[in-house]
Parts: sequence; C-alpha cells; structure tokens
Amino acid sequence: MAGNSAVREDDSLLSRLDRKLLKLETILALISGLAVFSLMIFAVVSVTGRNAINQPLPGYVDWIEQVLPVIAFMGVAYTQRHGGHIRMDIVIGLLKGRALWLAEIITVLAMLILMIFLVWGSWAHFDRSFDFAAPLWSRDSSIDIGIPLWPAKLLAPVAFSVLCLRLVLQLWGYTRAFITNDPAPVAVPLIQSAAEQAQEEALHVSDLNTGKGQ
Repeated sequence: MAGNSAVREDDSLLSRLDRKLLKLETILALISGLAVFSLMIFAVVSVTGRNAINQPLPGYVDWIEQVLPVIAFMGVAYTQRHGGHIRMDIVIGLLKGRALWLAEIITVLAMLILMIFLVWGSWAHFDRSFDFAAPLWSRDSSIDIGIPLWPAKLLAPVAFSVLCLRLVLQLWGYTRAFITNDPAPVAVPLIQSAAEQAQEEALHVSDLNTGKGQ
C-alpha cells in the first residue's frame, strides 16, 4: 500500500508514472487547500474591516469567485487517484476478478470520454475570455473591482487535463489487471472492507507516532 491509501506500488513503468503524476496532483491539492485557507483570511479581513472602520474588503465577492474554481478543480485528480470520489462501492464490491476489472474499465473509460469533452469545452470558454491585445489580456472581468476572469477560467481545462492523465493510467492498470486476472493491481484504488480500512488507518497512526517518538 502507498501510505494510508489503497493504491499498490511496485517498480513497473505504470507504477513509476503513477508516482510521478501523484507529485503533480499533490501540489495541485495543496494549492486547493491553501485556497480554502485564503477564504478564511478574506472573511476575517472583510468582517474586521466592516466592524472596525466600516470598510469591508474591496471586491470581496469578486475574490471569492476567483478562489472557488481553485478549490473546486485543483484536487479532483488527487481524489481520483485515491478513490475518494462518490461511487457505488456496494455494487462494485460484489464483483470479483475479471468481472470487477471489466466494470472498472467501463466506468473509467466513460469518465475519460466525458472529461475529454469537458477539457475541450472549458478551454473554449477560457479562449473566449483571453486576448493578448486586450488590457490585462482579458475580454471580461469581475463586476466590482474588475479582476480579469481568464486565470480562473484556465484552471478548469488544466485540472481536467491532469484528471485525464490519471484516468488513462487507471484505465491502463485496470486493463492489465483484466488481462492477467491480477487480484491486486498497481496504480489503481483498491476497494477495502471496513475492517481493512480501520487496520490501514491504525497502521498509519502507529507509523506517525513511531516517527514522533524518534
């Protein structure tokens, strides 16, 4: 297992690519977390300014609109890598062997096709907003303080492209598992029972405590 997640690793090319992509996904997820923290800072500054000097943060709503895409999109690939998105584990968990991997192939392939269309559509949406000849390279801006909107619109195709790479790797992993009938393939999130999840979390906490003790 990799850390406290249900994703196996080995020295294969697929696993190496998985780990390399995970580094990028982790950075994007960290950026998303920092964006959440920034919302708290914005709220504190705005409320403090309103109560102390009757002057809230200028363009507070505009800044919120710019930060929300970071929170919504930057962590999707990281979550997909660890199998954290909502899925029908009760149904999938009843399948075993090649039937399970075939079901995973179908669902991941459907997701990949959908995400490719979303990359295309979101990039077109960004392209309509971006213009090198326009002031601040933007054809549109926020209503209150005029923040260019193209940076926020660019986040969707970038994040969705990373998710497409993750789905390609998972499709590779599930296809190889289907061909070889591997019960525990690498680079894909494996379904864990409640007992296995509890054991994994206990092991992770134990490792953290051991590290602190040293």
